Amino acid sequence: MARPFAVLCTAVVLVAATACGGSDSPETTTGQEGSTKVTVGVIPIVDVAPIYLGKEKGFFTSRGIDLTMESGQGGAAIVPGVVSGQFQFGFSNVTSLMIAQTKNVPIKIVANGVASTGQAGADFGGVTVKADSPIQSAKDLAGKKVAVNTLQNIGDTTVRESVRKAGGDPKSIQFTEIAFAQMPAALAAGQVDAAWVVEPSLSAIKAQGGRVVAWNYVDAAPNLTVATYFASTKLIQDDPDLVKRFTEAINESLAYADAHPDEVRKVLGTYTKIDPKVVETLTLPKWPTEINKASLETLSQLGKGDGVFGDKTPDLGKLLP
Repeated sequence: MARPFAVLCTAVVLVAATACGGSDSPETTTGQEGSTKVTVGVIPIVDVAPIYLGKEKGFFTSRGIDLTMESGQGGAAIVPGVVSGQFQFGFSNVTSLMIAQTKNVPIKIVANGVASTGQAGADFGGVTVKADSPIQSAKDLAGKKVAVNTLQNIGDTTVRESVRKAGGDPKSIQFTEIAFAQMPAALAAGQVDAAWVVEPSLSAIKAQGGRVVAWNYVDAAPNLTVATYFASTKLIQDDPDLVKRFTEAINESLAYADAHPDEVRKVLGTYTKIDPKVVETLTLPKWPTEINKASLETLSQLGKGDGVFGDKTPDLGKLLP
């Protein structure tokens, strides 16, 4: 299941080089009644509920945006799509964006995406094991096979921190790449010892009798900014008005979602296959409009310590809006 990190980075850099060449640089097209057609690369998880809710509420159409969402497995896969112009905007965990920045991939964050609740025992993501697993705490994850949705991203970075804080050896963890939707089955079948999941997969595993042994987002930093929306620097330079309109619309969507959890639960059924009974009980994340820059600094230092960025340090000044 795992993809070599070097191959992933090479793909990102090659796509970036192509985009910078001009012939395949991002372009926007006109939709109905003069609106701008915009495609956003997202992951079909609870985190992106605000953008679907915002589309439903007309926050994008009122700003002249004809919005379409396309699904990817993770942020690392969405980055090349944004740079090549397949997507005008993308949703990605911030560690993947930091990796891209250290590779000089021409992208920049334009708006917040999702944040941890900051509460152990009541967050929307965690490291799970089967009910009868001998793993009882984060320390026990050392030397075990742990599933993450994409390698070298916010999942393994924060899981390592949970293990480190619990007194275990984070370097001995064996990470393997599995899509979130496939993790409940993979864990039940014993393909992995543990799985880092977010909702709705977290609730699915709990329904199977699974247990959470680490709240990795909470362990990493208080009120962690987990993911953001981003665009290519080419688009930001060429069409600042579109970027401004999109940012305003997504910020309105985030604020609305944070204030209307019942409507969030309803919209989940429009783009996921979550059991309606699960929808009613799953833990929702937080959707602040402000990015927690201090938490990103912490993630940057954690990633650097774990060798995620090679011998470089992310330049958050170039990445943040």
